[in-house]
Amino acid sequence: MSWWRRRLDPGHGLGLRLTVATAALALIVVPFTVLLVFVKTSFGPLTEIDQGAAWDLHAFAIGDPGFARLMELISDVFAPLTWRIAVGAAVAWLVWRRAYHLALWAATTIAVGGLLGLALKVIVARARPSLPDPVAIAPGASFPSGHTVNAVLGAGVLLLLVLPLVRGRGRVLAWTLAVLIPLAVGFSRIALGVHWFSDVVGGLVFGVAVVAATAAAFETWRRRDMGRRPAQPLREGVGPETKREITPQGGRIGRRS
Repeated sequence: MSWWRRRLDPGHGLGLRLTVATAALALIVVPFTVLLVFVKTSFGPLTEIDQGAAWDLHAFAIGDPGFARLMELISDVFAPLTWRIAVGAAVAWLVWRRAYHLALWAATTIAVGGLLGLALKVIVARARPSLPDPVAIAPGASFPSGHTVNAVLGAGVLLLLVLPLVRGRGRVLAWTLAVLIPLAVGFSRIALGVHWFSDVVGGLVFGVAVVAATAAAFETWRRRDMGRRPAQPLREGVGPETKREITPQGGRIGRRS
């Protein structure tokens, strides 16, 4: 059997899953790479979108102080430090429950993702928006949005840790929060005039790519080295078999579907 057929043969479960995971990751990385090229080359249509969003939202924030305060609240509450503390607490809990492999995955995802995002900022070195009467000021380079990257990383890690413990409405709630919070954070950064629209899109895509990559690597490891059954991370999270390790009763939260 050829290498390609082995990769797609359902009888070779690991090979098929690796192929699907690689293809899915490519669908995330390719758009990010294109966006990065557009940012570096100041692609005209993208620049128009960035400037239009920046000026429109800035004008709205200047005219509505309540809206500006709400955006500042969202940005401050869900700042990178918040996610580092939340994931750090989850890692501590996992270590205490002796779920060391999950703790390592969570810590690696938030740390490596954050460092790579910071490295991208330095490499791209994009200037932040310069607006009259700014409602907020932020230091450093602009692309990608660090707040957005860390929100996706933190929400993604916590989501994949929580999914083994929930069903039904609990699972819907977990997914809703994991999607809406990073979007709200990204929107707040544009509304405050400290990031371009493409900075936030880049942060969202980059964060998803990092979580997807580390989750795929974890799934490969648990299948190959631990001999575990195939898992569906989007439904079951990472390491679904460890629910008895990380909860005192090994139960599930939420209604059964």
